[in-house]
Amino acid sequence: TGVGMKSIAFHLQKGGVGKTTLSVSIAYALSNDRKTILVDADPQGNSSAWLADGLDVNHELADVLYGRVKVTEAIVTAGTLDILPTFGVDGELKLFGENQLSREPFIFADLVDALSSAGYEIVVFDLSPGMSQLERSVLLAVNEIVVPMMPDVFSLDGLETFASEVQKIEKGFRRPVKYSRIVVNGLNRSIGQHLEIHEAATKTTFETFTVGQDPVFRKAQALHIPAQLVNGSDRMKSETHEEIVRLATAIMEGIDAFTER
Repeated sequence: TGVGMKSIAFHLQKGGVGKTTLSVSIAYALSNDRKTILVDADPQGNSSAWLADGLDVNHELADVLYGRVKVTEAIVTAGTLDILPTFGVDGELKLFGENQLSREPFIFADLVDALSSAGYEIVVFDLSPGMSQLERSVLLAVNEIVVPMMPDVFSLDGLETFASEVQKIEKGFRRPVKYSRIVVNGLNRSIGQHLEIHEAATKTTFETFTVGQDPVFRKAQALHIPAQLVNGSDRMKSETHEEIVRLATAIMEGIDAFTER
């Protein structure tokens, strides 16, 4: 990874923890300050369906991985945010993950380098909940993993499972994987169990960010725009906005510290 370039992934093996809402919202927040690209590395293509719906899209991430097109040919722009999309229809990314990837385990590191050469300062990967070869390869390629979790017992367990999976990756590929931040997502302060889990999360060694329940995300998906752009009475709660900005700022702070790995 080049100087002044940062790559992050939002990941936990558990589904429904808000990886896509966070990836999109954080990538959008970052795109206001830095040249940012969101890479949809989830075979279901949720973030692409959210943001790239209605855009003129001819190529996707799988085309780049298969070497059919250059990375710059597959990028689409939604407002200030650039996206390397995936469309879940034909499942090409899934096929690539199952068939090709074992032969090219560092292809995502190469992708990050290519994006750096194209002038991007921040690359954000949205991943599916699994821990297949595909997710492992992306986790290997990024500078940092941000771990989203819901305020429930299963997500706390998921955090432990995740830690042991990361250790396996580090051992198998003999390189460190950094993850020091968690986002407790969908917190409802009027639910006792939520508060207990949240407190347990803040007592871990992780730096904790908290995003409360906010209907803005569902609204934004329906409108195919980043949540920050929803106006009127449905707009993002100010505390949600503050926390997203705080996380985006924390991610940017480290950017110039990253030199050749």
